[in-house]
Amino acid sequence: MIKAKLRKSTVAGKPATVYYQVSHRGQRLQITTRMRWQPEAWDAERGRPRAGTEEARMLGRRIDADTERLRRIVEGIDAAGRAWDPATFVERFRAVTAEPPVSVLAFMRQQIEALLRCRRFGTARNYDRTLRSFSGFLAGADLPFGALTEELAHEYEAYLAERGVSRNSSSFYMRILRAVYNKAVRQRLAPPSAPFRNVYTGVARTRKRAIDSGIIARLYRLDLKDDPALALARDLFVFSYCTRGMAFIDIAFLRKADLRDGAIRYVRRKTGQPLCIRIEPDIATLVARYAPATAGSPYVFPILTASDANEAYRQYQSALGRHNRLLGRLSQLLCAECRFTSYTPRHSWATAARDCNVPIAVISAGLGHTSERTTQIYLAMLENSVIDRANRRLIGLLGR
Repeated sequence: MIKAKLRKSTVAGKPATVYYQVSHRGQRLQITTRMRWQPEAWDAERGRPRAGTEEARMLGRRIDADTERLRRIVEGIDAAGRAWDPATFVERFRAVTAEPPVSVLAFMRQQIEALLRCRRFGTARNYDRTLRSFSGFLAGADLPFGALTEELAHEYEAYLAERGVSRNSSSFYMRILRAVYNKAVRQRLAPPSAPFRNVYTGVARTRKRAIDSGIIARLYRLDLKDDPALALARDLFVFSYCTRGMAFIDIAFLRKADLRDGAIRYVRRKTGQPLCIRIEPDIATLVARYAPATAGSPYVFPILTASDANEAYRQYQSALGRHNRLLGRLSQLLCAECRFTSYTPRHSWATAARDCNVPIAVISAGLGHTSERTTQIYLAMLENSVIDRANRRLIGLLGR
């Protein structure tokens, strides 16, 4: 049994000293620390400072980290079948705490740098978003992996909820942190544990983003000759639909060399999966429309101009934001019920394929999904009208 306690100072008004009491194999020993805390702000039953201040949270994390180290030392001695020697136990604890522990945020920064070196800019960006969010929760401080406990994960989840972060965004941050923690465990920099097992890491259903093919047809016929930027956004939207929901990042980086032998051959940046799409007449028309604007450029569409990978990715991010804003204007022009985004063509193609009774396995392959489960998420939100029509047909059978 390991518990943090306070030893009051002999001088009135001075903070008490935090120490650890370890009880094992009928013996009890105490390990004094350099940490200090006021007795009136200490929860003796829980063995930690009462919550309410950032200092209390920081001290609580330090205690959690030390307690985890002590527990691992106890388990190591027992597993080796060695005699219980309190002096050796304390010596080991002092040796461990004397070494600067690998911190969570510092490790995440190392991972981001490694991802950037490998040109995995999207994943690096996701890690950086999570790093900034988690750093805000920690108020700029850092902590060792031993202090990343289930309790802390719950605190972070509550912190995100209090700030209005959506459930899916919260899950996104948790999954990134879990991946970082598991990588640290594999490198033996973190204790083998599962601090994220009781926080939400799933994907909640969001509102349906697919639109009817009739709306896409109207969009295709829209006269936008007086607004080239809006026309480009419309054409990229339709191109995405015609190419089985090609993601905007893949459209932006699509090269003329990828178009050969009557097909588009490219590798999905998200999954690394190679895809081949036959160039239908409508696809060829859209490509030819922008050939003059991309003369001398390796890219199919006038989205990127940089040859440097880092700069090209920054251009893509800027173009994506601009593209979605223009799609919002297009949805208003058509008085569409839902706001268009760069994801809408992908969801719409999948939904239209399903309504044409295309098998899930074929839709999954067409989208470039690595599993049919992902495709099911796309198609899970059926419109009530579709279900009602099916139900009407089934009820009609009763009268025959």
